[in-house]
Amino acid sequence: MIKNVTVRQLTFVLTLILGVINFVSLFILYASGSNTQQLSKLTWGVVFVASLIVIYFIVKYFVEYFVFRKIRLIYKMIDAGKRNKLPRASGLFDDKSIAAVNDEVIEWAQKRENEIEHLTKLEDYRRSFLGNISHELKTPIFSLQGYIHTLIEGGIYDEAINMKYLKKASKNIQRLEKIVDDLEEINQLQSGQITLDFKTFSIRELVLEVFDDLTFMADAEGTKLVITKESKDFKVMADRNRITQVLLNLVANAIKYGKSNGKVQLSFYDVADKVLVEVEDDGPGIEGKHLNHLFDRFYRVDEGRSRKHGGSGLGLSIVKHIMEAHDQTVSARSVVGEGTTLGITLDRAK
Repeated sequence: MIKNVTVRQLTFVLTLILGVINFVSLFILYASGSNTQQLSKLTWGVVFVASLIVIYFIVKYFVEYFVFRKIRLIYKMIDAGKRNKLPRASGLFDDKSIAAVNDEVIEWAQKRENEIEHLTKLEDYRRSFLGNISHELKTPIFSLQGYIHTLIEGGIYDEAINMKYLKKASKNIQRLEKIVDDLEEINQLQSGQITLDFKTFSIRELVLEVFDDLTFMADAEGTKLVITKESKDFKVMADRNRITQVLLNLVANAIKYGKSNGKVQLSFYDVADKVLVEVEDDGPGIEGKHLNHLFDRFYRVDEGRSRKHGGSGLGLSIVKHIMEAHDQTVSARSVVGEGTTLGITLDRAK
């Protein structure tokens, strides 16, 4: 009940309470039979009213100015931050209940806490990103530097190594170029510079095309690429070229990190007005602590194993941004020792 009164109402209530106490005191004084009985009732009334006015202003001063003076400044800043403008000089919460002010302060504090937590995570991500990108660039640069220095110092005239080192240098240049191109593509996806060309197409036909493109890679690992028997064909609405890029990346990853002579299978599921496409491998699986970072730039679950397979370390990050550009989701689940499943959603064509 008290929480729902305004500051002015609280001042009035306190004044009324103190006024009653004052009235009782005056009445007792009057009834005590002292010389005060010589005063007329009118005079007693004037004394009571005057004391009531004095009490009101004293209460008003202590409640509205002394007690609320400090929190008024805080509330001004909160109100200004919410309104994105300079705080008003006065009357910010005179007509608001104490409960309403309390709720706004708690809401503001919670938002600030969330913002600080978000900024802390961004700062941690920034540090991690800078460390990762420097590491990714350092490896090919150092290799390139070694090959070129060897050739400059006379290796260029040694037919046993000159072409070999030039080819290795070229390979590292291509790796650097791949990293730069992938970073540029992520930036374009994030900034909305890439326009999506939505079309209706068969998801099954697209997957079979992806299988065909990755046949050589799958054969080299002895991996079978299959679509589960229970998966029906669905017509979806999306940018076909971008979804091709997504599936190429997901299936290629499943081949790389699955078992040799193993199996990569794709499944399609009808989920309300969407189609869920899942890519499942039979690899070693991924621990839970890594799953939340799987789509971060340059994040590698197993550094040694990942670098052995090459790549820029940006493939899954590009997948995430392509799906976000489609206003869709990408997810991952895994069981250590059994395998990993990555899934994307697509809108069903109407």
